[in-house]
Amino acid sequence: MLEWLTDPHIWASFLALSAMEIVLGIDNVVFISVMVSRMAPEQRLLARRIGLSLALIFRVIMLGGITWFIHMTTPIFSIGAYDFSWRDLVLIAGGLFLLVKGTREMHQDIEGNHDESSGSAAANTMTSAIIQIALIDLVFSVDSIITAVGMADHVEVMIAAVAVAILVMYFASEPVAAFIERHPTTKMLALSFLLLIGAALIADGFHFHIPRAYLYFAMAFSAAVEAVNVIAMRNRRKSKPAKPAEER
Repeated sequence: MLEWLTDPHIWASFLALSAMEIVLGIDNVVFISVMVSRMAPEQRLLARRIGLSLALIFRVIMLGGITWFIHMTTPIFSIGAYDFSWRDLVLIAGGLFLLVKGTREMHQDIEGNHDESSGSAAANTMTSAIIQIALIDLVFSVDSIITAVGMADHVEVMIAAVAVAILVMYFASEPVAAFIERHPTTKMLALSFLLLIGAALIADGFHFHIPRAYLYFAMAFSAAVEAVNVIAMRNRRKSKPAKPAEER
């Protein structure tokens, strides 16, 4: 153990993997923030904690069964020129889930359908939200652990890096969720990110890899533009003179 603490190669592997896991965790943070945005304020913190705890548990379990997990990339059937493994099926299913979820949320926001008595309101309950967060945690965990296996040789280093990434996600999720709550227009942007991520997962499942750097650059650029819009709107509200009492 002490040899590991003094080995620069292990530290380099740990730092690089932690950074990569944090970047990959952006997807998780965005999804959880969107999911908890419709919940009662007193339930949001608990939902975020449970969601991120499940993300950590799924990743540790997968790392614990690393030998079995590696076999998830072994083809199980073929369709034409495409070989599909369990990993591919999980990514395709997860991508479709994000596309459907993102589209439904967008439709509700555009139509203004927030009736708590409707069938769609069931998705906003704590139990339903946790189930959906757990399912997407499982999908993102597959991508995360495959990256970890390719970047580190020691399971202990992988678990430590994943734990650090989850800790960063925990502290980042609340500000992100609060920002989305304060600025409703950013929720539509977050939902568009989910659609983008869903399409990328489906493409990965069909062996058409879209470099994540492209996706994250597009997301960062869009977020920067939205931030400028938010600041501009805030400044316009501050500079707008108040109406005289007799005109009200």
